[in-house]
Amino acid sequence: MFKQLVTAAVTAVLIAGLGACGRETDARDEGTDYSVDVDQDSGSVAEEPQPDADTTTDASVFGLRDEVRHLAAKTTRATRPHLTKKCSTTTRRVKHTTSTGSGTKRRTRTWYSTEQSKTCKQVRSGTETYRRVVRPEQWCVSVDNLGGDTKQDDVWYQVSKTTYDAAIGTDRHARMDFTPKDSGC
Repeated sequence: MFKQLVTAAVTAVLIAGLGACGRETDARDEGTDYSVDVDQDSGSVAEEPQPDADTTTDASVFGLRDEVRHLAAKTTRATRPHLTKKCSTTTRRVKHTTSTGSGTKRRTRTWYSTEQSKTCKQVRSGTETYRRVVRPEQWCVSVDNLGGDTKQDDVWYQVSKTTYDAAIGTDRHARMDFTPKDSGC
């Protein structure tokens, strides 16, 4: 919770500071040239200029943050074979010999011993109940004005937990730029 508040405060200060600077107007975007950019690896939030649409090579999207949704993992009870370790001990008779002397005075002594060895294997022994994951945990963000198109509203994307946390830390209708994991939610 504290991390989200700090992230929101830093973002607000940066946006306010950048908004105070005099900039030339841009005909292609009446809003700001800056958006909340979420770094997928470190979870940090930074202010970066938007690249031109024709130079964008990744699958990132941008729009105005609308709603966020967290879907907990959905599980169900299921059964599977219960495996147990079954070990068996085997004994083996081993012959040992030793020789002394040479030629006609050669003498051979023979004795026997038993060696034990243990072999184990997994065998089925009934069934066991476990929790099977039907749907993994999902974090979703809805954006309005997708790609700057005012007609594309309420578009849902599945995102990483890092992006979800950054979206929670921003105000509604703040401009967001992120790379979704999947569309829909």
